[in-house]
Amino acid sequence: MIYFDNSATTPIFPQSLDAYVKTSQRIIGNPSSLHDLGNQANRLLQQARKQIAELIEVTPEEVYFTSGGTEGDNWVVKGSMIEKREYGNHMIISGIEHPAVSETAEQLKALGVEVSIVPVDEHGFVRIDELEKLIRKDTVLISIMAVNNEVGSIQPILEISKLLNAYPKIHFHVDAVQAIGKVPLNEWLTERVDFATFSAHKFHGPRGIGFIYWKKGRRLAPLLNGGGQEKNQRSGTENVPAIVAMAKALRIALERKNQKPDHTKNLKEALIQALKSYDKVTIFSEGNSYAPHILCFSLKGIRGEVLVHALEEKQIFISTTSACSSRKHLASSTLHAMCVPNDLATSAVRISLDESNSMAEVEQFMIIFKQLYKKFSTIN
Repeated sequence: MIYFDNSATTPIFPQSLDAYVKTSQRIIGNPSSLHDLGNQANRLLQQARKQIAELIEVTPEEVYFTSGGTEGDNWVVKGSMIEKREYGNHMIISGIEHPAVSETAEQLKALGVEVSIVPVDEHGFVRIDELEKLIRKDTVLISIMAVNNEVGSIQPILEISKLLNAYPKIHFHVDAVQAIGKVPLNEWLTERVDFATFSAHKFHGPRGIGFIYWKKGRRLAPLLNGGGQEKNQRSGTENVPAIVAMAKALRIALERKNQKPDHTKNLKEALIQALKSYDKVTIFSEGNSYAPHILCFSLKGIRGEVLVHALEEKQIFISTTSACSSRKHLASSTLHAMCVPNDLATSAVRISLDESNSMAEVEQFMIIFKQLYKKFSTIN
């Protein structure tokens, strides 16, 4: 089996799974309980928070646990608009955001929030000049993803941060789900970025757990009310085993990235060079401005899901752009925002790599792709 769908989800590290199991078996207390079993759970919870904070170079007070990227995006977007409603009712997102942001914005729009969409250029990068034009006196939130999940374009977060230095009252949220462990975060995370969203299953942790970075001094309305966990900001009994496993996975993922910093980049480059030899292939993710682990391309005349299933029969697993939209048979919203013709957009597929992938897998993929290309050519 060749697994090239790591942007959809990653296999859990054995060490992370082991941490989850052992914590589940040994730590039975509720972190909010006053007795010693509760204190044990709370100590482990805070140790995991501290470890995650150190790994992304922020303070433990700036790390809040969630159930994953979708909750994190919803919390920051909705929480910002609720908390800052007396200051304004306008928010800005890009035209290539994950549905967790774009559909949340649509829901808020139905409730009276004004939403502006900043366009991207033909390569999938936010146009900062257009973003600046959209900022108004009543703008209270701007949400721009760090790495696009479909084509891998690395957004100009530092440049946007510099622009927003002149607008200190605007919350700046970054969906960093596809960025952590893949591209450097620390250079911009503690600058102008106020909130950032992360999900454990994107870096070999368990599903259903994540965290947000929440810059000290910023304010956010709770999304979940109840027992007052996470300093009254995110109620619900903390999933201590998953949180401990997430901290373990993040440490290992960053260590592996540091040990092989160019590994996925080299794999991707080998794939690009091989795919370029086919006339009907169009590549959308080439260059240093794209994440090293995401490769989006189209095989003209063949719908994306057809190629996905043809490769699946050979035990090679990729996806049609965003995994969250693939079952709905939707064409890539990102490619449409880039003004890519519809026939190419509906043919788009995404390969997403990881340090665990090998050059031998790349070579085997290209052998199978060559066979499928010949087969599809006879059909066309």
